[in-house]
Amino acid sequence: MLEFINTLTTDVYLGAFIYFAIYLIVVGIIAFILKKIFIKITIKTETNLDDLIIKQMNKPIIYLLFLTGIRFTLERISGVIELGLALEVINSLIVLGGFYLLYVIFDLGFSRAWRRFAKRTRRKPNDALIQLTNVTLKIILVIAGIIYVLSLWGVEIGPLLAGVGIGGIAIAFALQSSLGNIFGGISIILDKSIRVGDVINLDGGTSGKVTHVGLRSTKITSWDNEYLIVPNSKLSDSIIQNVAMPEPRSRTVIPFSVAYGSDIEKVKKVVLAELKKVAGFISDPEPSVRFLEMGDSSLNFKAYFFVESYEVRFAAIDEANTKIYNALNKAGIEIPFPQMDVHLKKK
Repeated sequence: MLEFINTLTTDVYLGAFIYFAIYLIVVGIIAFILKKIFIKITIKTETNLDDLIIKQMNKPIIYLLFLTGIRFTLERISGVIELGLALEVINSLIVLGGFYLLYVIFDLGFSRAWRRFAKRTRRKPNDALIQLTNVTLKIILVIAGIIYVLSLWGVEIGPLLAGVGIGGIAIAFALQSSLGNIFGGISIILDKSIRVGDVINLDGGTSGKVTHVGLRSTKITSWDNEYLIVPNSKLSDSIIQNVAMPEPRSRTVIPFSVAYGSDIEKVKKVVLAELKKVAGFISDPEPSVRFLEMGDSSLNFKAYFFVESYEVRFAAIDEANTKIYNALNKAGIEIPFPQMDVHLKKK
């Protein structure tokens, strides 16, 4: 093609312009054909990942092809004028464009690929771990791109990294609190002690469901539908009760009392029968009713049973209390209430 252009004109600049125009036309036609082919292929696939990748890659690829055309065009006239700096700039932009293309592919494909792998292996995907790994690898990709571009410009990487290390120490002291939250978040994610969907009880009596575990903070929705944002450094240094671990099933305790003179064995039998009717009840471990103490005005018991999930625990408490109350009344077992006899002395 170069020989053909040379036959059209002897002007170097006009020849470079014609070369660039022909390059854009040819590349544009090829890109149009390939796009049509890829669209037909992606329509037949079940996932929309390939559709998203093609859509997001469209502009970066056009950008790269355009820069490549400029580079080849500049090479044609580099023998006439000095274009060393311009070529280095173009090369750097092409490299950055290539890394950006990889970044887009990775950003779209990583989390989806991880979730598909988890689905195939029948494992629950850890959203927080996916986020941490995704962010970490993207940061590494960006740093690699910057280092590569600097090496193209002849910058010594070793002294630069040493300077960055010293500066990083100073920044670490300045951002000690923020870094503490980040490392706390990493420890929570890797330790898997708190997961999205878990119900946790914090120091001070605060409790709720975990909705998000991030690098800086963990977000919790309380039972009053309030949004709590807890710094990860606080969580990692606190004693936390995770109701959802080590397994979903949860023990439920129902305290109740009957009047003095009641048949204790009959009370246990009646209550045990009602516990087994509660929705979500599981028979392993077996339920039990314990006679704990003889109070001032009542015989005090506690009923213990397990439900299949902590998520139905509050509903189970309500249902169990209702059934126990109705069953005791039906069986003629008196439910006492605190009372005092007051004797007045006559003067």
